[in-house]
Amino acid sequence: MGPMLIVIGAIIFLPIVYVVLTYNTLVALRNHIRDAWGNIDTELKRRYDLIPNLVATVKGYAAHEKEIFDRVTELRSQCIAGRGNVQQQTANEIQLVGALQQLLGVVENYPQLKADQHFLKLQEELVITEDRIQAARRFYNGNVRDYRNKCETFPSNIIAGAFGFEAEDYFRVSPSVREVPDADFG
Repeated sequence: MGPMLIVIGAIIFLPIVYVVLTYNTLVALRNHIRDAWGNIDTELKRRYDLIPNLVATVKGYAAHEKEIFDRVTELRSQCIAGRGNVQQQTANEIQLVGALQQLLGVVENYPQLKADQHFLKLQEELVITEDRIQAARRFYNGNVRDYRNKCETFPSNIIAGAFGFEAEDYFRVSPSVREVPDADFG
């Protein structure tokens, strides 16, 4: 009777252990995603803080480019207000990066601005921030990938479904402020 009891105990105990371990893994992965999103949020805030200084510096040289300044300022406000939802943040960031590319394209028309030390420092800070955003985005998306794999593969998908673990969205922002476009405002 002893060995039979051990086998029955193992048959009951092992699935419970598997469920607990899988649940805890899913929770840990979800928390990694939230932590990684917090890192992205921090870097985006850093970018948002740099934008007014960048706009003000360029504005001093190119006062007649009001439309692009207004657009960058508007999109910055929109991004700050929409922080949190990955899908909406992605859409807002794509627009903001495009507007920043236009703003930096304006610089090409002003050689004295390209030599301005304050502008060069701001541009360097923006590039560093963009690099940090990209690194944070890769880390976040790696965590999302691991989490989604766990939620979608058998048999852990059964546990994920039973406990309401839902797929997370990737943060995809392809354009980069490093790539200054050809600007034609004529």
